[in-house]
Amino acid sequence: MTATVDTFNDLATEPLRSRRNHWNNQVRRHAFMTPDKPALKFLGSVTTWKELDERSRAFAAALSRRGVQFGDRVLLVLLNRSEYVEAVLGANLIGAIPVPVNIRMSPAEVAFLVNDSGAKVIVTETMLAPLADAAAAATGDAIEHTIVVGGSDKDAHLDYEALVAEDSSDLDEIDVPEETVALIMYTSGTTGKPKGAMLTHTNMQAQAVTCLQALQTRSDDIGSCVAPMFHIAGLGAMAPLFYMGALSVIHPLGAFDPDDMLDTIEKEGTTSIFLVPAQWQAVCAAQQAKPRDLKLRVISWGAAPASDTVLNAMNETFPNALNVAVFGQSEMSPITCVLEGKDALRKIGSIGKVVPAVTARIVDPEMNDVAQGEVGEIVYRGPNMMKGYWQNEQGTADAFAGGWFHSGDLVRADDEGFLYVVDRAKDMIISGGENIYCAEVENALFGHPSITEAAIIGRAHEKWGEVPVAVVVLAEGVEDLTLADLEPYLNENLARFKHPKDLVIVDELPRNAGGKVVKPTLRQSYGSKDAGLAN
Repeated sequence: MTATVDTFNDLATEPLRSRRNHWNNQVRRHAFMTPDKPALKFLGSVTTWKELDERSRAFAAALSRRGVQFGDRVLLVLLNRSEYVEAVLGANLIGAIPVPVNIRMSPAEVAFLVNDSGAKVIVTETMLAPLADAAAAATGDAIEHTIVVGGSDKDAHLDYEALVAEDSSDLDEIDVPEETVALIMYTSGTTGKPKGAMLTHTNMQAQAVTCLQALQTRSDDIGSCVAPMFHIAGLGAMAPLFYMGALSVIHPLGAFDPDDMLDTIEKEGTTSIFLVPAQWQAVCAAQQAKPRDLKLRVISWGAAPASDTVLNAMNETFPNALNVAVFGQSEMSPITCVLEGKDALRKIGSIGKVVPAVTARIVDPEMNDVAQGEVGEIVYRGPNMMKGYWQNEQGTADAFAGGWFHSGDLVRADDEGFLYVVDRAKDMIISGGENIYCAEVENALFGHPSITEAAIIGRAHEKWGEVPVAVVVLAEGVEDLTLADLEPYLNENLARFKHPKDLVIVDELPRNAGGKVVKPTLRQSYGSKDAGLAN
């Protein structure tokens, strides 16, 4: 996509740029119409729509001045904070592409993202600067600038606030078409190599419209952003708030404290919030123990299944709130299915129905539609479908085989059209709302000198939903191995949430005639053991 310079005050060209339907123009619209209305709030600090527009524009000018151009990638290694939003908007203003990074990743994992994305700039913060520096060092001279929010004692770092304070009057107005990539969201693949899903401005606008319908977002809403912004659930939840000009209260990342969460949403007057089921379970218990005066109008959940116990607790604790379950994946921006609160208990275990913006089929391996009630893979089309995987032609071709996006989810539909996930074609574990791809963990274990074979399976866990368990065959001459022995190695190669929580040593892995590991056998033997699991 070629950028075109479009001067803001040139009436002959401004209509082209100003009619673009994406979040930069939405922010500018609110900055013009309601400049003093709060847009963001973080730890008590308020950013108005005018300030958000000005600061994102200033950041865009600073990036442009340092050589960042249309299509360049900007890596974001940040916790949840207002500057995260400014950095995304600022990069998008000049057609650059933000690449959010899971801050739980190891330096080696972040270095892979640097190399794969070809990023030339990292935006980080004081606490995470060592991670960013370690990743940058591992990639040679790929990173030209490291920008630090909150200050740094290293001369090589650029101070974020100093950049935002620079004069931005020299910034050219760039026409950024809706099909421009707005984000690259990396998701681990079944091969163990992360793939960058390219999400366009059209995709994020479709996500906004989906949320407007499913969550009934209003301009006077106050949305609490709790999900990490490096997940599409975080930035995706902000898309409808940008559209409506509603306030986003950004919660800092850290250990989840349900009492602190409730105190905050009471203080802020939060009307809409998304949490994973494990968080809702804790929040409901805390609210029942100490009731707060809350204004919650919409409560939503997803990223992991919710039990009837949790759903009942949510309905009992927040009887006047609209209870909505959302289902999807990064490649779909992310929401594809919604289960309304009125159906949550009646259709326990369902992911709901396909949202209006999405066309879906349930197909067999030959792309034939299966009969109602039969199991098949759900495939999608729609305006929220990613553009493809970044620099991964084969992965993109596989994902769009037959002209539809293949979700990897095996589902069935009941006689009312409600969908149920019965298995995951992609070998994945969902732990505390985080996706853990077994192949990625297995590839890491294969690199340890004490292990010759490894298989990862999921095990039910009361707190996290599922946790990974490693079943391994030891190398010749190795008599014993423990998780403690593996920890230093795993810390270097995998984010901590991906670490196995139990280690099972076997003489050999069960395999079928084709040599493939028979994981159902492993799950039957070791998937229900609950002794000795780490928290």
